[in-house]
Amino acid sequence: MKTVSSVLILSFPLLLLVNGFDPDCILQLEIKDEERKCMAKLNRQSAAVFRGCLGDWDNITCWDQANYGETVTQTCPLVLRHFFNKNGNVSRTCTINGWTDPYPHYVNACGHNENVTEVHKIYFYVIVKAIYTFGHSASLIALTIGSAILCLFRKLHCTRNYIHLNLFLSFILKAISVLVKDDFLYSSTYPCPDSLVGCKIILVFFHYCVTANFYWLLVEGLYLHTLLVVIFSPNRHFTIYLLIGWGIPTICIVVWLVTRTYLEDTGCWDTNEHRVPWWIIRIPIIISIIVNFCLFINIIRILIQKLRSPDVGGNDQSQCMRLTKSTLLLIPLFGVHYMVFAVFQMPSFSECQIWFELCVGSFQGLVVVILYCFLNTEVQGELKRKWGSLYLNRYLSHDYRLHSLSISRNGSESAPQFHRNSRAPSIMQTETSII
Repeated sequence: MKTVSSVLILSFPLLLLVNGFDPDCILQLEIKDEERKCMAKLNRQSAAVFRGCLGDWDNITCWDQANYGETVTQTCPLVLRHFFNKNGNVSRTCTINGWTDPYPHYVNACGHNENVTEVHKIYFYVIVKAIYTFGHSASLIALTIGSAILCLFRKLHCTRNYIHLNLFLSFILKAISVLVKDDFLYSSTYPCPDSLVGCKIILVFFHYCVTANFYWLLVEGLYLHTLLVVIFSPNRHFTIYLLIGWGIPTICIVVWLVTRTYLEDTGCWDTNEHRVPWWIIRIPIIISIIVNFCLFINIIRILIQKLRSPDVGGNDQSQCMRLTKSTLLLIPLFGVHYMVFAVFQMPSFSECQIWFELCVGSFQGLVVVILYCFLNTEVQGELKRKWGSLYLNRYLSHDYRLHSLSISRNGSESAPQFHRNSRAPSIMQTETSII
């Protein structure tokens, strides 16, 4: 059994790094589950007046009782098929001395499969994990700085920036959940736990953060669409936006948690063999993506109508450039790139989907905070005013120290006062240019 496990881990170390548990831990958990089922099955078999080999668990496969001289053949264990997707056969013969060793060996019958263990696939997943880890880390740093800016400056406190702030927070939580999940599930410092409570909590937190992030992208779309279409001010509806952004994901996760507990309470809840829990977590996300995409299309239509209005100046080329700029700015805010693989699953483009959803998605928070915080004119204006104020206070403090030093040396204020007045125009000029 140890030989089989070591071969599995050496030949298949990284193919499950994107969505699942650490391979060694998956192996242990699934073997424990199969052993439990086998022991329950063997306990139901009667050993009375039976002449032959009793049922046996060989640490990887469950063998039913057999008569002397009988050969029993079984397909490869489920745990090995999960790793290698190879449907081989293993046999054992019941003799007077007991069961023979399995033949052919598990490694030969169920192990190596060149179609699965190709080197380029291993490199692919290594690169993907490195990219999305870097993307979430960079986004986390930038989003934290952007959130601090929106919180510290009172002149930036408005409904629009409150929504941006909640969106930034959802991106921060998403990045933290991804990094914590990877560190817990794939780090060698955490052994495979006997109790999976902590692991399940991390998976629940991860799914909640991802769902909340999609719904705050939807809130951004709803808010912008309301500004362009509805006559009344949307500011008084901020509570509704909070309920959509944080409330709907909470309801979805609670329902998913209940169905997962009763329908598929296996492992670390990282597999999706039962379709009901999987669709409960996926349908709300698909709905948010589709609705946001429809809002995006309608907003682009409204922008085209406004640009074609006689009141808007400029030629066709300038209008086209303005429309292109507006469209490109809205794509990361609405998460339009998720629409590519949201509805139609294309197995032949699975690697492309991984690039889109993991690699491109990991940098989405960084792009959003740059476009809607760091490059925002209001934010830049407040930062310039703050920097000008700090610069001016520092200069006046330095000039006051020179003034005091001159008084102590000369016993008169005339010379320093002349010096101070001579510099007054330059100070006023500096302050005026900053404001």
